[in-house]
Amino acid sequence: MARIPFEQLSFAIIDDNAHIRRLLRAMLYSFGSREIVEAEDGATGLEMIEMHRPDIVILDLIMPLFDGFDFMQMVRNPKSCKTPRVPIIMLTGHAEKGNVLRARDLGVTEFMCKPFSAATLYTRIQAVVEQPRSFVETKDYFGPAWRSPAEHASGTASLRLGDEPKPNAALGGADALTEIQI
Repeated sequence: MARIPFEQLSFAIIDDNAHIRRLLRAMLYSFGSREIVEAEDGATGLEMIEMHRPDIVILDLIMPLFDGFDFMQMVRNPKSCKTPRVPIIMLTGHAEKGNVLRARDLGVTEFMCKPFSAATLYTRIQAVVEQPRSFVETKDYFGPAWRSPAEHASGTASLRLGDEPKPNAALGGADALTEIQI
């Protein structure tokens, strides 16, 4: 496992909760990142990523103006967004199965549940940096390729959206998910 060059990475934090933004900024700063921009809603976040072009976006699901799902639909549209391939880590306290599957279907790169730890954040960023995904473009989908069964078996993913053969396929388990492969 190589050291992640945080000092070379830029981040965008898009979350309506000022406390969460401060917490994420402090964690990223402690990892070595110095280029961090913030937005408190999806509309401002979209403008911000177009202007700053961050290496990684950390996105809340529930926000005013438009939510994380709306944001994902706009960003993953290569015809209207300048940064459709930016890795996006969705962060939410609403990790019900339907939300996780929809996030996956909209092209989220990684998924993280609130409450979260610095170790969990580091792990998600590490997955983005060390295991970048190729992008898939079809008539109905533009986003990172879903993980293969081999990647699931290797244990390289946890709390990530996965390689279900069909969008919205049943994953089993409770409605509130604690581990999903993206």
